[in-house]
Amino acid sequence: MPFLTEERRMIQEQAREFTLNEVLPVANRLDPEKGDIPMDLREKMAELGYFGILIPEQYGGLGLGCSEYCLVTEELSRGWMSVASIIARGNLLIGSHEMSEEQRSRYLPRMAKGEFLGAFSMSEPNAGSDISNISCRAKKDGSGYLISGNKYWCTFADGADFMIIIARTSDAPAGKRHLGLSMFFVEKKRGELPKGVSGAPIPKIGYFGWKTWELAFDNFRVDEADMIGKEGHAFYYATSGLEAARAHTAARAIGLAQGALDDSIQYANDRKQFGHSISDFQAIRFKIADMATQIEAARQLMYFVCEQIDTGQRCDKEASMVKLFASEMAERVCSEGLQIHGGAGYTTLHAVERHWRDARLTKIFEGTSEIQKRIISDRLLGRGRN
Repeated sequence: MPFLTEERRMIQEQAREFTLNEVLPVANRLDPEKGDIPMDLREKMAELGYFGILIPEQYGGLGLGCSEYCLVTEELSRGWMSVASIIARGNLLIGSHEMSEEQRSRYLPRMAKGEFLGAFSMSEPNAGSDISNISCRAKKDGSGYLISGNKYWCTFADGADFMIIIARTSDAPAGKRHLGLSMFFVEKKRGELPKGVSGAPIPKIGYFGWKTWELAFDNFRVDEADMIGKEGHAFYYATSGLEAARAHTAARAIGLAQGALDDSIQYANDRKQFGHSISDFQAIRFKIADMATQIEAARQLMYFVCEQIDTGQRCDKEASMVKLFASEMAERVCSEGLQIHGGAGYTTLHAVERHWRDARLTKIFEGTSEIQKRIISDRLLGRGRN
């Protein structure tokens, strides 16, 4: 059966039309001024079910798979990567498989409607790819815990309706640094940081539309009931489902690259030099051919990984491959797109510079390119988990 079934084509076309009509104009207006994603755009996305693509129908979601999730993501990223990213704040609830049925029934329907979106507070100044180096502590205090320490790279900390926090509840045994971490789910008021948490936005070169925060927890109280799963097992919860998260990042990267290609084709046809459209020149034509080929190669690998995920096949190596390949490809392609635009590409008057800045980030988050290479090589060389 072909990957792009009739149903998936309809989903893809709907997302493409929505992006061109709704997302792209907003991005072109707000990204240059570092404005936030407007609530009315989020509400339109919620009406289309984009926050509940992966959430089961019994909880009000669409009950679809990673394939549909990534198809929508790619199209949204064509307009604004931040919009393609915010849907993960409803779809990929980290640790949800460890929640009780009562917790799922309480949270998932609201998430599917886009009414209850979250922020993930895991990284720290000295703990990025090395999750096991987390030092933020959660000290037992009566019927709850007091969390103290610093967190970094917490996107949407202010705008979220809840936060998922990973903190150390016990010292790790020798040789097992990944143990002793626990996960907490805390509701909060939208637009504010919770009492006991202070912070400031981190100045970024891109990924606008929402703010990314540095946070300080000062005896921030959480209840024992706020813990997700078992105490000390958060490392496993945080690293499960990475295949879907990496496919999602690949989809974002592919969308950025496709946006750069589309804009470059239009610009090359419109721009006149030496009495010709620059699309008549072989140097430009060959750039466009190379860009399109690289995008399609990444897209087909993404389709394969999505199918593997949706059919329950192991694909940690392949998920790392597509994240690596798509993100590296996106930076190259967006850079070439900017080159085709010439001086115009180095202004904020064209979306290609936004795609270029955002593409650079895809090589860093959800595991850097170097981390992906380690995972791939470990699997090929028979190292790591079996």
